[in-house]
Amino acid sequence: MMSVVALAQQPFATNQRIFDTIPFIPDHNKERVAIFEKEPVVTGKIIFLGNSITEMGNWAALTGDKSVINRGIGGDITYGVLKRLNDVIKRKPSKLFILIGINDIGKDIPDEAIANNYVTIIKRVQAGSPDTKIFMQSILPVNPGVPNFPQHYAKQDHVVHTNQLLREVARLTRIQFINIFPLFLDDQQYLDKKYTFDGLHLNPNGYEVWVNYLKETGSL
Repeated sequence: MMSVVALAQQPFATNQRIFDTIPFIPDHNKERVAIFEKEPVVTGKIIFLGNSITEMGNWAALTGDKSVINRGIGGDITYGVLKRLNDVIKRKPSKLFILIGINDIGKDIPDEAIANNYVTIIKRVQAGSPDTKIFMQSILPVNPGVPNFPQHYAKQDHVVHTNQLLREVARLTRIQFINIFPLFLDDQQYLDKKYTFDGLHLNPNGYEVWVNYLKETGSL
């Protein structure tokens, strides 16, 4: 596999292969994509792109902007985002906030493969919608000590390593990296129980912390 640095330095290839890797919840994925395809194409809006952590966010209410578009799909992975990225590109968003990767980690997709997919995602958006400001958000911490925690996600060492790679991807592709990982840590360096109901997903308090930080940094 080509390294993150080498891939980021290569010119974008429109015929780059997209692997047929299946998300955790394929039926839900198909249902969400079908809904997206029926929506009218409105350009110049803010889009949040990711998995269930994005899908569960009420971004219009949280941001105070009713035109914000939610492109989260529960169970999705970086390969899934690559497959549906044209839906985002054709909407020419003013800002694109990306958070994806924890499900890849849960499926034991290598950290470097996740980072390489991010490179491809970013380059495709930059090629198809050059005026879009892209924000890469770090993967969130997890907490295996919370009841009902999905055990296949007990891989925080991979989260930390992947975030390091993603920071480098952001630097190489010249986009902004937003490190939200430390916002949610407890004293044990896990996802604080006050921000989650299962050790993986955020509760309303967590979303408020997230959006407030985006506003504080001037990203929103």
